[in-house]
Amino acid sequence: MSELSFEQMLEDSLKTIRTGEVVDGTVISVKEDEAVLNIGYKSDGILTRNEYTNTANVDLRTVLNVGDTLEVKVLKVNDGEGQVLLTYKRLAAEKGNKRLEEAFENKEVLTAKVAEVLAGGLSVVIDESRVFIPASLVSDSYEKDLTKYADQEIEFVISEFNPKRRRVIGDRKQLLVAKKAEMQKALFEKIAVGDVVEGTVKNVTDFGAFIDLGGADGLLHISEMSWGRIESPKKVFKVGDAVKAYIKDINGTKIALSMKFEDENPWKDADVKYAVGNVVEGKVARMTDFGAFVELAAGVDALLHVSQISKEHVEKPADVLNIGDVITAKIVDFNEEDKKISLSIKALAAVAEPAVVEEAVADVADVDIDAVAAEATE
Repeated sequence: MSELSFEQMLEDSLKTIRTGEVVDGTVISVKEDEAVLNIGYKSDGILTRNEYTNTANVDLRTVLNVGDTLEVKVLKVNDGEGQVLLTYKRLAAEKGNKRLEEAFENKEVLTAKVAEVLAGGLSVVIDESRVFIPASLVSDSYEKDLTKYADQEIEFVISEFNPKRRRVIGDRKQLLVAKKAEMQKALFEKIAVGDVVEGTVKNVTDFGAFIDLGGADGLLHISEMSWGRIESPKKVFKVGDAVKAYIKDINGTKIALSMKFEDENPWKDADVKYAVGNVVEGKVARMTDFGAFVELAAGVDALLHVSQISKEHVEKPADVLNIGDVITAKIVDFNEEDKKISLSIKALAAVAEPAVVEEAVADVADVDIDAVAAEATE
């Protein structure tokens, strides 16, 4: 019996193998750049680093251990020294190509780590098979710098599969577009004009800021950022800032936002705070040849006409005032409907002289405060 077993073992040891054959091997020794496998043949198999992986400079001792079993493919039966040359990566690539072909046909979503960031896109590896994702298909918006994707796991689909021409193209963009469409639909189903929403600043321009609401962007126009005057959105917001606003308007897929909450309206109870005859304090915000605009509160500007600055003749406001000066004046006119307030320092200086106040009102009656304010900001 033992003799028969020996004969059987001898027969097995003398079996033949062919180039291209797939065999199972057991690692019997490992060096930095080479592993030796027992493949049940009279000669052991040699698996070099270059035939194990496409990744450069891998130390095989960190990925293989004695006793590990591998499915490998025979490259050459006799390398000239009586050894059998093996490949692991080519067999894995064949399996990988098969896997990619199935994913392409089934439109399957794949996940893989970015192996390399290239000038024109990203390279990922699925079972030793490389997939190229062009820069135009990495995101749903243009990205100049792709280095942030290095070593990151990403999802994509195979949009083109032609291994003979070595064209296996991945597409991440369509997944992002589809996901955004779903999020947009969900967002518009739950929001309405007047709703208070929270979002993140996505982009800041000279005319406003675009706020990511999670499914769609809302425009926060410069005129809706504050009840007060905003010189530049870029001085107020930066990308990544959290924003709380309310929806002012929805037009199709366009959302207009505002941070001018009514309970913070500086014109609320203005008829009491800025009644004619009240003495107020404000800061000179800007000047024209007509007069100075004085900020009484954020969003509330009043006109101090040049004729009402002093009893003495003043040629231009800039001759006696500076931007930022804090002045005290009397309100001589209040128009709540048009949100216009007129001030007079001269009337304040006069001691109970009604004629002076009447003169002050007459001096500013023909001044279009909004028009002058617009000219001052141009």
